[in-house]
Parts: sequence; C-alpha cells; structure tokens
Amino acid sequence: MEKAIRRWRMKKLLVTFFMLGVILAWGAPLKAETKFNLAILPFFIERVEDRPRGAVCPICGGLYGKGGVLSGAQIYLTRLLQEKMEAMGTFKLLPQEKVEEAFSQSDRSQFDLNLKRSSIQLGKTLGADFIFVGFLFRFEQRVGSSIGVDKPASVGFDVHLIRLGDGKIVWTGKFDETQRPLSENLLKMGSFVRRKASWLTAEELSSVGMDEMLKRFPGQKELEEMP
Repeated sequence: MEKAIRRWRMKKLLVTFFMLGVILAWGAPLKAETKFNLAILPFFIERVEDRPRGAVCPICGGLYGKGGVLSGAQIYLTRLLQEKMEAMGTFKLLPQEKVEEAFSQSDRSQFDLNLKRSSIQLGKTLGADFIFVGFLFRFEQRVGSSIGVDKPASVGFDVHLIRLGDGKIVWTGKFDETQRPLSENLLKMGSFVRRKASWLTAEELSSVGMDEMLKRFPGQKELEEMP
C-alpha cells in the first residue's frame, strides 16, 4: 500500500514539473515577442523656394535639393513607409487611419511653432513608444518612359525616429537623388542594376531609395540597448 502511495506521489510530482515546464516554455516566446508601439505621422512637405542652396530639414538641418512636389506624394510616401515597416516586423505599428485621424484633429499651429514637441505629444496621446516624423522636399516625376527620358525622376525626403520616453532622435534616414544614366557614374553599377537598369518613376525611385535607407535601420535589440 505504501509503495503504491509513493508511486502515486511520484507521478503527481512528475506531472507538476511537466506542467511547469510547459507554462515556462509558453511564457518565454510571449515575452520575446513584445514589441514597441510605433506611430508614423503623415509626411510634412517642406518647400523652400527662396533659399539658393536648397531645402533644409526643420529637425536635423540636413540640406536637400529643392524642387517640385507632385500632388499626393506625401500620402504615397507615408503609406510606403508603413508597408515597409510592417514587413520588417521590428515594431507593432499603430493603424495609419488612427494616426491620421488624431493628426487631423490636432492644432496645426502648434506644429508650426514646435514641430518636434507637438509630434511627441501626439505620439504619447496615441500610446506609442516611438514615432516617425518625415519630411518631403522634392518629388518630381520622370518625363518619358522606362527606356528613355527627357527629364528623370527626382526625389528627396528624410525620416526621424523619435523615442517618446526621453524625446531623443535615435535614428535618421535620408534619401536625395535625381536618377542618372550609368554612363555618368560607373561606380554606381550595383545601384543601377537594383534600379532595374531602366528609368524609374518617382514612385519606383522612392521605393528603391527607402529600401536602401532602411537597410541601416536598428533592430529590436539595438533599440532596447540605446542610451
């Protein structure tokens, strides 16, 4: 009788250890999958027509070639960045519709006074941990076709990742390019091939440029360890 009781107790103990292991195994990946919330603000259009050197980013002071901005280009860039960040999987992205609604209801005059501070306040209201603030300086469409152009596509934009806990800019990505033929710069053979060895539209050039820019984007671990 005593042996049967001991065997029963041993089985019960083994079952308890097994269940504890299962619980811990389930809990570990859940913790590892925890991601920061990211809000992507609609791109701001920054036009500086009277500055001879070009357009200047209001946040980082970067200089960009000035030019025209095609209607709706800022909407396209915002959605493009949203899609590429979702594909990367580094963050849990807030729905773009929610961000755009909150932005449309905000006091735009405060953004004119202090864009960075107002962006941080909006991000906190949305419950984000990080916020992307981007500027569009130039978005000019090609004139011609993929095999020959009278005027090539030309795009200039940047994005800034701001950590809302301390308001620090932890990463900046930039793209500023007017497509050139390979004959003008043989050192960019790889870039020419990635651009399909053809003349791109402004949308295609933006997408390729954003891919190249995001190759340098920090991963989840780097973001957690940033001072």
